[in-house]
Amino acid sequence: MAKTVRIGGACAFYGDSSVAPTQLINAGVDYLILDYLAEATMSALGSMKRHRADLGYAADFTEWVWKDNLAALKATGTKIVTNAGGVNPKACVERMQAIAAEAGYDFRIAYVEGDDLLGRLDEIADQTEMFTHAPFPPRDKIVTANAYLGGGPIAHALAMGADMVITGRCVDSALTLGICIHEFGWKAEDYDKLSQASLAGHVIECGAQGSGGLFTDWEAVPDWENIGYPIVECQADGSFVVTKPEGSGGLVNKAVVAEQILYEVGDPQAYLLPDVACDFTEVQLEQVGENRVRVTGSIGRAPTGKYKVCVTWEDGFRCMGFMTIVGRDAAKKAQRQAEAVLARCNRMLRDRNMGPYRTSRIELIGAESSYGAHARGMDTREVVYKLAAEHDDADAFKPFLREFDSPTTSMSVGTAGWFGARAQVTSVSRVFSVAIPRDQVPATITLGSKVETITEPVPAKVFDPAAIVRPAAPAEPVADGELVEVPLVSVAWGRSGDKGDAFNIGVIARKPEALPWIRAALSPEAMLSWFAHEFEGGAHPAVLRYDLPGLNAVNLHFLDALGGGQFASLRLDPLAKGKAQQLLDMPVKVPAHMVA
Repeated sequence: MAKTVRIGGACAFYGDSSVAPTQLINAGVDYLILDYLAEATMSALGSMKRHRADLGYAADFTEWVWKDNLAALKATGTKIVTNAGGVNPKACVERMQAIAAEAGYDFRIAYVEGDDLLGRLDEIADQTEMFTHAPFPPRDKIVTANAYLGGGPIAHALAMGADMVITGRCVDSALTLGICIHEFGWKAEDYDKLSQASLAGHVIECGAQGSGGLFTDWEAVPDWENIGYPIVECQADGSFVVTKPEGSGGLVNKAVVAEQILYEVGDPQAYLLPDVACDFTEVQLEQVGENRVRVTGSIGRAPTGKYKVCVTWEDGFRCMGFMTIVGRDAAKKAQRQAEAVLARCNRMLRDRNMGPYRTSRIELIGAESSYGAHARGMDTREVVYKLAAEHDDADAFKPFLREFDSPTTSMSVGTAGWFGARAQVTSVSRVFSVAIPRDQVPATITLGSKVETITEPVPAKVFDPAAIVRPAAPAEPVADGELVEVPLVSVAWGRSGDKGDAFNIGVIARKPEALPWIRAALSPEAMLSWFAHEFEGGAHPAVLRYDLPGLNAVNLHFLDALGGGQFASLRLDPLAKGKAQQLLDMPVKVPAHMVA
């Protein structure tokens, strides 16, 4: 019988539910992978380590996942691979060992180091930012600098005999890839297999998003309270089946899996990872049982031979406040009040010779501000306005913190007081990405008293983007009957996500014959118009469109479109979670029979 390795995706981000690990252990998985790290998370963990040398890792993992599941992990032999080590994997392991010892257990825990380049800034400081070409940030403002390692160090740690592997920064999908390299003995040149396993990791790295979470047809997804977290059943040929624990909520079907495959993907033929360059355009999905989808067809090519390096740095300060307005003309009153507070604060700053806020943003939550010209909510009778601003000097927010609350008794009728917690001043965290040859970043694996170092060589032949052959575009649609205008959601599913200061929307046709009509409607020009409000302030706004015939899908990549992205953005949706929802409201013309 062919060997099957079952891997469960037990964590999508720092703050995910604590129920997933226990659920997946009980489901009999061989491994748990837990992904805690985003660029913004690295900045936060780096700040923690600055203040205390024994911090800088994901405490949610040690104090919840690890502590609560020790007995089950020991009884079942389930292994864990996680990037919970953050910027301090050694400290994470020391805490794990202390917790295990106190409970009377012993585990072989390995940790991977080498990704931290904070002490090697001279080696990358001559580069400009790989996407924006901005100059290297000021050294004294840098919080973290980490290379994205691949699956090799994880596979090596497992081969050394580790029960648990704790890494710092690695690509999210490498958690799964490293397991498969170890279990199946794949070589560095097995690119199609590496691509398939990386895709498996991509499907489960965001937890329940791979098993019905955030699905377009949300009403079809049962039992959110008990939603099942995804499992991939991996084979030696690279193929895998996506499923979930028996009896759990959630949903695994072809549309769910297709949405997750396209999540946070730019060019689907150049999904570049440390170990392989992936091409998802010919991926095939097959429903092979209830809540079981088989995935094949991911193509792999030689990697670039470089590691991406993520530098996070502090660029001034920001503050956001939220205020509720109730009654007739709530949106108009909220807009005027927010503008008045902002003008007053800027005047006070001028009086103090501090200069105005360098940028600011007003958004009316409940009036659909994030929809731009497509908003329909101006007649609402209750709204929460968000007023956000940035400044180089934290002291510039002293008037903001006081004046933000003052309209409660002095401006708009129906002002109900601040919404939730009062405003706080925080750092603006920006991301700066460069590259470094991977043979210049050795990884060190420590397992007890054993310490081994490996270096991933640069392949003799590296990825060449000029060699990509694009799929043939579908033929222009020809009407074969009555055309009707319907919202895009009637003929498509969609999923969106952020990519730094850009975002993508993957759009999958509900029926293959609808794809040419969908593609024709979603031209780059139409997308620039539909999302014109998202490109505000962008230096080089653009939309790139890619075809994925295997999934009956197109992927739209919106550049310079998130106001900085993540903690550098003042927008209501800096992670682009709602952009697909906004696009799915777009009217498109299709033959009537495609909607039935």
